[in-house]
Amino acid sequence: MQVRFADRLPDGHYALVLPADRFDTDAVKGLGDGVEATLKRQRFDGDAGSAVELFLAAGTKRLLVVGTGKGAAPAAAAEKLGGTAAARLLTSGETHAAIDLTGLGYDADAAARVGLSAALRSWRYDLYHTKLKDKQKPTLKQVTIVGAGTGTRQRWEQRWQPVLEGVKLTRELVTEPANIIYPETFVERVRHLADLGIELEVLDGAAMKKLGMGALLGVAQGSVRDPRLLILRWNGGKKGEAPLAFVGKGVTFDTGGISIKPAQGMEAMKWDMGGAGAVVGAFKALALRKAKANIVGICGLVENMPSGNAQRPGDVVTTMSGQTVEVINTDAEGRLVLADALTYVQRNYKPKTIVDLATLTGAILVSLGHEFGGLFSPDEELVTQLLSAAEASGDKLWRMPLAEPFDRMIDSPIADMKNVGPREGGSITAAEFIKRFIDDGVRWAHLDIAGMAWSDKAGTTHEKGATGFGVRLLDQLVADTVEG
Repeated sequence: MQVRFADRLPDGHYALVLPADRFDTDAVKGLGDGVEATLKRQRFDGDAGSAVELFLAAGTKRLLVVGTGKGAAPAAAAEKLGGTAAARLLTSGETHAAIDLTGLGYDADAAARVGLSAALRSWRYDLYHTKLKDKQKPTLKQVTIVGAGTGTRQRWEQRWQPVLEGVKLTRELVTEPANIIYPETFVERVRHLADLGIELEVLDGAAMKKLGMGALLGVAQGSVRDPRLLILRWNGGKKGEAPLAFVGKGVTFDTGGISIKPAQGMEAMKWDMGGAGAVVGAFKALALRKAKANIVGICGLVENMPSGNAQRPGDVVTTMSGQTVEVINTDAEGRLVLADALTYVQRNYKPKTIVDLATLTGAILVSLGHEFGGLFSPDEELVTQLLSAAEASGDKLWRMPLAEPFDRMIDSPIADMKNVGPREGGSITAAEFIKRFIDDGVRWAHLDIAGMAWSDKAGTTHEKGATGFGVRLLDQLVADTVEG
């Protein structure tokens, strides 16, 4: 869908989207008594995300009045406005919508976010739909933002359109089934990032074996798909300055291995690479907007399958760090992948700060549902920075505890540690496991996004399915803390 900006309403046929915080605004009154009366009869009160639809001029023009909320922050109200309008008009038969911001007082950023939200909400992946009914097919091709003021187009092109492209890439990867996206094809799907100036390097299973990545390879050994370690580098900052590191869990399908998952719902495990998907999406956004920062990204890509060669419960593996792990549960595989990926990035790139993202535990859903990603970090400054970026980006986080009693729960009688603790506090013991692979002096945060990478219901900026969670968060973190 195209997003455009104009000083006045366009000519020709379009649906008019009018923001309002009550039924009797001046803009509504300007459309005639009938509109105001209709809104009043439908109990329109301007709540954010509410909408009333009617036709003007004997049915020749569709009018959609969207509530902006009373006293809502411009950025939040803007995203509600754009997303609500797109959701209502996407399959309506309309091909063009004009959203009139005249008189709202939105600055360039808020106005551009209207377009961002509309485009994000309009994203669909219909590649495998061959028999959609006409009423199910998207018709909306263009949104024109009117009355946005000076600087909006520039803000869109330089800041939010790149983010849109990054989120779209992440959603595409997360949506694709596991017979299409597996470690090798994940890499091939993102090779185009090299055209944007991103440096890509790929390690196969043999190369990782030479490096001693026994934890990651243990997860991969039950699959016929060879694992990959994808390394991305964006060198937009000062030469020689230590990079910020993003590390993503990329389990392209997770059966649980020998500790096999229940059959019901297992098809959803195609999105267990959501952390890796977020990393590559963020890199695309950062490169497109030419971020002034040095960033390194690591994606550990494996498929976790049961077979005659699969890892067994009770096996002991030696990680790249030299630490040993007793594998109690082969379905706690993501932390094993992250362990070696984290060691690799620290040894080779010496980052001062690492953020890892992983659809890691079902336990985080028990704690936070699908409303927040879990944030684990012992570094207060980094926690503050991430929570601020989460609030600004809309990728919401909630801080979870780390504590020594949870760390003791993963001690093993036969190895340095085991890969699971008791059922209680499962997301915390998982974070404590990862923490054991972080070098002294390195700022680190772990984001458990198991409840956020995929949604079974539509939201303001996404349809049911892949959300693209993490891309906007990482982009905002870079903008706030590295670029300033």
